[in-house]
Amino acid sequence: MKDFIRVMKALSDPNRVKVIKMLQQKPMCVCEMQEALGIAQPTVSKHLKILEDAGLVQSKKDGLWVNYSLIGGGANPYAAEMLKMMGKWLGDDVDIRQILRQLPEIRREEVRKKLVVIGGRPQSKE
Repeated sequence: MKDFIRVMKALSDPNRVKVIKMLQQKPMCVCEMQEALGIAQPTVSKHLKILEDAGLVQSKKDGLWVNYSLIGGGANPYAAEMLKMMGKWLGDDVDIRQILRQLPEIRREEVRKKLVVIGGRPQSKE
């Protein structure tokens, strides 16, 4: 029952549901998700950690970037089933549609440039 509860809790936050819907479109880095959601990098990272712990997403380092993607099957059958169902759900939600519409315009290199400045120090790290 622990695995089931962990998945349900992970999906009980609107921003985490939005992350899942974005990752259904393509693998993404934290800065891209931050740009799409309009929330702080530490908050995005916290959401991703919860989703990872629930067996819904995975991370993979690729040079300077850490890419997040959905876990195909995984060890948690509840996570796999919820991801399958979420592919069919929320297509008519206004917030989800708005976020998905802007994804093609978000370029990680451009987002990264915006995040580097203030005091010559990066404002966000992945």
